[in-house]
Amino acid sequence: MSESSKSLKSSGFSIVVMGVSGSGKSTVGEMLASALSATFIDGDDLHPRANVQKMAKGDPLDDDDRAPWLTRINDAVYNLEQRSRKGVIVCSALKKRYRDKIREDNQNLLFVFLDGPKHVILDRMATRAGHFMKPDMLDSQFAALERPGINEHDVLTVTIDTAPDAIVERVIGLLSERGVSVANS
Repeated sequence: MSESSKSLKSSGFSIVVMGVSGSGKSTVGEMLASALSATFIDGDDLHPRANVQKMAKGDPLDDDDRAPWLTRINDAVYNLEQRSRKGVIVCSALKKRYRDKIREDNQNLLFVFLDGPKHVILDRMATRAGHFMKPDMLDSQFAALERPGINEHDVLTVTIDTAPDAIVERVIGLLSERGVSVANS
């Protein structure tokens, strides 16, 4: 199968819902997992304790902090595929090298990039309670973001200009075009 026509034909696959904090990853990811009858994994739950503590203080993570987290996400993708399970994992995956780390030795994987302007995301973040990512940390997220390029054939870009259910419908349509089985099982 050519890289440009990559689809998820096997029974075990993962979809990583990615984007900056506040883009709707968790909401869309949970809804997408439900629609696909897939396991939902919040990538935030895979952060090592030191990362959670650092973010709780308002300090952004650096690449050294992210390395063990990305390994855990890579392992989760691998585990789902090896057990013939479908999974939706939410993870910022802001840089190409982060996405490449998640791709490493994983075949049945697609990314869904939730893309939106900073002012929309700031408005959303202002209404969230109980999340360790603070609105003033959004600058570091946008500074780190490397938007997926046309050479990343396994990334579907979806704008966050509508309600979450409409975004999920759009994602399901794009998955169907890729040949991904979207019927509840």
